[in-house]
Amino acid sequence: MKLRTAIAGTLGAVGLTAAANRILQSRAGDLDSPLDGTTRTYRWRGFDVAYTEAGDPEDPDLLLLHGINASGSSHEFRGVFDELAEDYHVLAPDLPGFGRSDRPPLMYSGSLYTTFVEDFATDLTDDATVIGSSHAGGYAAVAAQSVDFEELLLVCPTTEGIPGTRPLVRSLVRTPLLGEALFNLATNERAIRYFNADHGYYDPEKVTDELVEYQWQTAHQPGARFAAASFFGGFLDLDVDLGEVLADVDEPVTLVWGRQATVSPLDDGKDIAAAADAQLVVFDESDVQPHVEHPDQFVRQVVRGADVGATTIEIESVGEEHEPASE
Repeated sequence: MKLRTAIAGTLGAVGLTAAANRILQSRAGDLDSPLDGTTRTYRWRGFDVAYTEAGDPEDPDLLLLHGINASGSSHEFRGVFDELAEDYHVLAPDLPGFGRSDRPPLMYSGSLYTTFVEDFATDLTDDATVIGSSHAGGYAAVAAQSVDFEELLLVCPTTEGIPGTRPLVRSLVRTPLLGEALFNLATNERAIRYFNADHGYYDPEKVTDELVEYQWQTAHQPGARFAAASFFGGFLDLDVDLGEVLADVDEPVTLVWGRQATVSPLDDGKDIAAAADAQLVVFDESDVQPHVEHPDQFVRQVVRGADVGATTIEIESVGEEHEPASE
């Protein structure tokens, strides 16, 4: 009797978990494009990668590469996309396994994303300027060794999250019932709001309901946990020294950092800039996403700013007009 009761309880728990997972996925629904422009599809390695295109095709190409996290997508560029499209032919993909792109159960890796950046840039752009954040900045830096870019504008770029790889973590998150349930728990609305406020945004008031809702919806698309599982397990890192890689590229490099960045502290940016002889732009009152927290200043000072060579530009103001002061 006790064994029968235990089996029944286990089956009941499994059934409830499966039902809860299905309900959450159903509630998420289809993911709308977060950006104004034309939605297109890039067929790559057997699956569809969604990207948004805007601006005059005769203008210089600009490639936007969003950061990697459990709810990452091109939504990251919502504050700068329209203004950038006034001057550039802009293409913003949802990286494979994220956003509106297909999310097959691959063993995602940093080298896969580097190859994607190389192929996408080669097939769809011509001497593009690249804005890449977080891990995507690292992928763009490596891709620049084989692809001709006009310029690299990298926002808190990195090639490493938590040091080392964790195969058991990846395997656990990939499991059909328990892994999906754990991933749903890690990406509920409260968790998304917490992580954004804790190490995504300097000002927690900018973590809006709209932001949380879109990121929640992104994280609950079919197959969302597979790329995230590799991220949690450390398999989306690259075994390279970013400063050395950037020192070898021929294109101008600008690094953009938030002074209050925690996950990727400013000292990292200074070390990379020194190794690569790159320009470093520092935004006050900003964490790891200055292009999100201060979009107008980012476009004005970083994208449209004059080339001042290898130096550090301090952006001290928030919401006020100040000239950048060079160190």
